[in-house]
Order: sequence, then C-alpha cells, then structure tokens
Amino acid sequence: MEKYIVRTDKELSEPMARNEAIKMVKSYADNGVEAYIVSEDEGNRLKNSEFNRPKWE
Repeated sequence: MEKYIVRTDKELSEPMARNEAIKMVKSYADNGVEAYIVSEDEGNRLKNSEFNRPKWE
C-alpha cells in the first residue's frame, strides 16, 4: 500500500494511508492552514530541502 505525507509550510507529517492524509488536509483547511498531499518518496526528498512558495508578480 502506498503511503502519503501531508506537507504544510512548517512541517511534514509521518507517512499515512491516502484516506488519512485527505482527512488531515481537510482538517488543516478548516483551520485556515494550507496543506498538500505528496507521496512518501517525494516527502522524503523534501525533508532535506527548503520549501519556496512561488510568488507571482
């Protein structure tokens, strides 16, 4: 079973099932926090990188 990680501007979650990740993103959205679901592989790659939010000018 493939695992997913929820990414916010400040943290990465532990790997979890898809339906759990969707629930977590909805919970963050209800609290006004932007969150994204990424694959476990992508999440591990992002752990060691700085997240840069795109700025449209």
